[in-house]
Amino acid sequence: MPGTHILSSHDAELARLTAEIVRMGDIAVDQLREAMVALTSRNTATADEVISRDVEIDALEQQVSEEVVQLALHGPMARDLREILAALRIASDIERVGDYAANLAKRALALGFTAPPTPARGLGALADIAIEMLEAVLEAYRNRDAEAAAAVRARDAELDALYTALFRELLTYMAEDPRTISSAIHLLFVAKNIERIGDHATNIAENIWYVVHGETPQKERDKRDATSTTLAGPGDGESG
Repeated sequence: MPGTHILSSHDAELARLTAEIVRMGDIAVDQLREAMVALTSRNTATADEVISRDVEIDALEQQVSEEVVQLALHGPMARDLREILAALRIASDIERVGDYAANLAKRALALGFTAPPTPARGLGALADIAIEMLEAVLEAYRNRDAEAAAAVRARDAELDALYTALFRELLTYMAEDPRTISSAIHLLFVAKNIERIGDHATNIAENIWYVVHGETPQKERDKRDATSTTLAGPGDGESG
């Protein structure tokens, strides 16, 4: 039947769109991992590679946007409209994750071979949580698993708390040894970028919930980023 063929084709297009978005996410996760390698090992070649790969995610986001337009023109049902809207939002969030990973690599280049302050060791734990959140939320998107997405959303508070602790530790370190101020400021921006990556993973989780249930989560996020009450922390002004 013609109608069945159209629906089947539409489902296949949605499946392909999901696969492309997950691929975007996988690249962003790889970028984040490699950016952390560049930071911890002071590997400028790795940093340059992370920065250069950012255009790959940008190109995929553009491709996703074009495919979403084509799907929208087919007159989808209500659930499909949610899928299309979420796809645009999720692709945008992943693109921002790629930008932040590139920012980390740029900080690695700026730090060069300078010995990092002692608190820098906490960045690894911060990045590990962000990576775990990204991997879990991409799997939740692949499976349209709203409960798994909700679990990712809940972890954002853990990331916030760790970021706040690291932020305060770096401030204390700078106060005690002014010679570390330059490198510590770079690390403050690194920490903030990682914390923002967690926010984007949380945004993706909320969009998965929206696709499945047709509404945004009712419960407010448990935010534990207390840096704004400590001092003005690094903002979200860095762009890719």
